[in-house]
Parts: sequence; structure tokens; C-alpha cells
Amino acid sequence: MSDETDAPKKGTKTPLVIGLVLALIGGAGGFFAVQKGATDHVEGAAPMSEDVHDTDQMAVAFVALDPLIVSLPSAQGREHLRFAAQLEVAPEHAAEVEAIKPRIIDVLNGYLRAVEIAHLEDPSALVRLRAQMLRRVQVVAGEGRIRDLLIMEFVLS
Repeated sequence: MSDETDAPKKGTKTPLVIGLVLALIGGAGGFFAVQKGATDHVEGAAPMSEDVHDTDQMAVAFVALDPLIVSLPSAQGREHLRFAAQLEVAPEHAAEVEAIKPRIIDVLNGYLRAVEIAHLEDPSALVRLRAQMLRRVQVVAGEGRIRDLLIMEFVLS
């Protein structure tokens, strides 16, 4: 037997080097194109200096809710939850939402009393709680009146 069949053939590294060089050239070219503004002419691309959430395009009004103090079972040393929020509404619906604030506060108070303390103490749960409260408030106010619920204060004491 010959040694030629036992020894594996050594591959050339030329394709790897060519691929690496082309990737570096492409990355550098893309970087310079973005830096120099060559992509600004692309349809639908917004310039970086403009604010995406321009208030002239989307008029909003905020309805402040009265702060809530919810009593909690004091088994874990926590006795109260202080909660304050504002509702983001379209300006034409601000008066309607203002008129039903007592109903909205009642829904939020009932929901917050039903939530377990362990969920209130979990820092990542605030996003889920906010989504749940927003959905309940939207149901009470009617479709399309409330855009968002902004939590201003959420303190367990």
C-alpha cells in the first residue's frame, strides 16, 4: 500500500481568504455609504434627524387619572400600592374619556386588587400588567378612544 491513500489532501485557503477580503470590503463600503448619506434617496427612508413621533402628524391629549392607593394583604410586609396613570387619547375623545373616569378608575382598582402580590413585585411583570390594564380601559371606554396607558407611579409600600 502507498502512503498517498492514507494521508488526507490539504485544501487550499484561497477561497477563505478571498471571501474574508470581500466581506471586509463590502462592510466598509456599506459603512461609508450610510455615513455619507448615500442611502437618503431611498424611498420611504426617513432622515435620522427627524423625530418619528412628530406631534403635528399625530395629535394626542392626555387624561390624568386620580392616583389610586390599593390595600394589599400584609402577609409579606407590603400593605399598599400607590398607582397613578395617564391615558393617551385622541383630542376629539378627551372630553368623552374624562366623563367616564370614575368607571375607568373602578376597573383599574378592581384589577389591581385581584393581582397577586408576587406579580406586583416582579419587575418584568409591569409590562404585562400595563397591557392588561390598557385592554380593560379600552373595553370600558369603547373602541378607538384610548391609545395608550402611561404609568406615572407604581410604588409598593
